[in-house]
Amino acid sequence: MKTYLVILIALITFNVQSQVHDKSWRHIIYGKEASWFATDEAKEIAENVLLYQRDIGGWPKNIQMHKPLSEKEKQELLNLKSVGDNATIDNGATIQEMLFLSKMFRQTQDETYKAAFLKGLGYILEAQYDNGGWPQFYPLKKGYYTHITYNDDAMYNVMKLLSELKLNTGFYSITPEKSQLEKVNLAYHKGIDCILKTQYKQNGVLTSWCAQHDENTLQPAKARAYELPSLSGAESANVVLLLMSVENPSNEIINAVNSAVNWFEKTKITGLRKDRVYDDVGKIVDKRMVPDEKAPAIWARFMELDDNTPFFCDRDGIKKSTLAEIGEERRNGYAWYTNKPQAVLDQYPEWKKKYDLQSQKSPKNPMKIVVAQDGSGDYTSIVEAINNTKAFPYERITIFIKNGVYKEKIKIYEWNENLALVGESKEQTIITYDDYFNKIGLGRNSTFHTYTLLVEANNVILKNLTIENSSGEVGQAVALSVFSDEVVVANCNLLGNQDTLYASGKGKQYFKDCYIEGTTDFIFGSATAFFENCHIHSKKNSYVTAASTPQDAAFGYVFKNCKLTASEDVDEVYLGRPWRLYAQTVFIDCELGEHILPIGWHNWSKPEAEKTAFYAEYSNKGKGFQPKERVDWSHQLSKKEAKKYTLKNVLGNHKDSSEKEWYEAL
Repeated sequence: MKTYLVILIALITFNVQSQVHDKSWRHIIYGKEASWFATDEAKEIAENVLLYQRDIGGWPKNIQMHKPLSEKEKQELLNLKSVGDNATIDNGATIQEMLFLSKMFRQTQDETYKAAFLKGLGYILEAQYDNGGWPQFYPLKKGYYTHITYNDDAMYNVMKLLSELKLNTGFYSITPEKSQLEKVNLAYHKGIDCILKTQYKQNGVLTSWCAQHDENTLQPAKARAYELPSLSGAESANVVLLLMSVENPSNEIINAVNSAVNWFEKTKITGLRKDRVYDDVGKIVDKRMVPDEKAPAIWARFMELDDNTPFFCDRDGIKKSTLAEIGEERRNGYAWYTNKPQAVLDQYPEWKKKYDLQSQKSPKNPMKIVVAQDGSGDYTSIVEAINNTKAFPYERITIFIKNGVYKEKIKIYEWNENLALVGESKEQTIITYDDYFNKIGLGRNSTFHTYTLLVEANNVILKNLTIENSSGEVGQAVALSVFSDEVVVANCNLLGNQDTLYASGKGKQYFKDCYIEGTTDFIFGSATAFFENCHIHSKKNSYVTAASTPQDAAFGYVFKNCKLTASEDVDEVYLGRPWRLYAQTVFIDCELGEHILPIGWHNWSKPEAEKTAFYAEYSNKGKGFQPKERVDWSHQLSKKEAKKYTLKNVLGNHKDSSEKEWYEAL
C-alpha cells in the first residue's frame, strides 16, 4: 500500500510538472526531415518516448517528450509504467507517439521501436468499446472521460491510424501481423458503424455530431462545465472527411455525408470576423467578433441540439448567447468558432460527383452494364447498377464488374430476375462487407441480416467473383445468401467463418468450380443445391454443413467431385449435422482430407434426427473417407442408388427430354 502511495504521489507531481502544452514536440514529429530520425538527437528523444509509454501500451498527453530527463525523472517514469491511468488518445496522445516511432523505425530498422509501436496499436484495439467508439482515457477513468470522444479529433485520429494500416498505404513504416491486421480491420469497421449510429437526428433529420457521446445511449453528452451536450461545428468536420475517404461507401455513408453537408450549409455564419487583441508581449488579451461582409464562413463550436443556435459557456455552466458575455479566461482560452467545415464543403462537389446516387448517369446499354471504380464504366458501385436495372426483364441483364474491392451490402431483389453479376476476375473482383450477429442486433434472427450479398430473384448468375464477409471470427456472419430458384454460382470464392453460405429456400441452386471456406455450419439452409468441382475448406474443428431440407424435398445438398481440405491443426471436422430433422446431404466422388472425423456425421444432439435425416456417401476417396467407421445411421450408397444423383436429375426441369436446362446458361 505504501509503495502504491509513493507511485501515486509521484504520478501527480510528475504530471503537474509535465502536462504543459508545447508545440515544439508536435513540430518534431511532423516537421523534421526524414533523415533527422536517424540522428543521435532523435534516438535520445526516442528513449524518452519509450520511457513515457505505459505498460498497457498508451501514452499520457501534453508531455514535452523532447525535453532532457534527469536520472531521477527517468526512474520516476520507470516506476509509473505499471500505472496506466493516464494513458489516453486525447490531444493527439498515443497516435503522435506511434507516428514518431514509425519514423524512427523507417530510418533505423531498430526492432525496439517496432515493438513499442505494435504495443501502442494493441492499446488502441483493447480500448475500443464493443459499439465501436473509443473513450478519452483507457483504462477507464471516472467521469466524462468514459464518453465516446470526438472532442479535439480524438476518435478521428485513431480511425485515420487504423485506415492507413488497413489499406497498407505505407504512411506507417510498420506492418502488423495478419492476426492483428484482422483486428485492425474489424476495429475500423466497428468505428465507422459507431460514427453512423451517433450522427444526431434533429426532428427526424440527420445533422452532425457532438464532441462526446454517451458510451451506452450514444446520445450527445456533457464533458467539462462549459462543454454541454450540443452539435459541434468543429469536431464534425473531420468525422465527415473520414466518411468521405471510404472507398465504395454504403448508402448509409452516402446519406450521412449528404446530411452533414446540408447541415454545414445551414449553420454556416457569414459576415462575421473573429479578431484577437494582443498585449505588448504577444499574449492574447481579448477575442472579439466584428461584422465584416467579406469574412469567410465560420461555424460555432457549440450549437443547440433542437435548433442549431450557437451558444457559449463559462466555467459556471450557464449558456450565453454571445462570446462577449463570458469571462476573459474562457473567452480567450478556448476555440469558440472554427472554419474546419469549409474543407468538407470544398471537397464535397467532387465526392458527390463520384458517389452520390442521384448524380449517376444512365447506362449506355441497359442490358450490358459496366461497373468500374475508376469511373470508366456506367456506375462506380454494384448497388447503383442493380438499382438502375429494369424490373422483371424478359432477357438477361449482365452487370460486368471490373476488378476492385467493392465494400457494399448488396441485395438482388425479386424483381431483378434474369440478372448476371460477372466479375473481371475471381481473384480481384471482391465484394465485401462486415455485418455479423451482434453488430446487427435485431434479436435471435439477426444471422439472416448479416449477408454481404443476398439473392431473392430467380434466374440469377454469379460468376468470377469473390464474395466475402470480412467481420472475422465473431459468430454468425453470412457472405452469400440465396433464397431463390435457378441460381448459378460459378467460379466464385465464398469467404467467411461461421455461416458463410446460406443456400436456402425451396429452389434449386448450382455451385460450380467454387472455393467455399468457413468454420461452423458454413454451408447451411434448405435449398436443393448441387456442388460440383468445388473446394470446401474448413478453418476450424467444427461442421461443414447444416442442412434444413424440407420433408417433401427429393434432394438436399449434393456434393460431387469436390475436394475437402482444412487449415493447419484442424483435425476434427464433421461432414454435417441436421439443422432440421429431414436434412439431406450426400457426398459423391469427393476427396476427403484427414481432418474429416471417421464417424463422419453428428446428430446435433437430436436422436430423432437419426431416423429422419439422410446422410450418405458414394465412391469418395482420401484419408477422411472411412466408410466402416461412419455412424450407423448414415448410408453408403450402392452404384444403382448413386446413379440418381446426376446434375440433370437433381436440378433439371426436363428430365425426360433433351431440352436445354436452366443451368446450361453459363
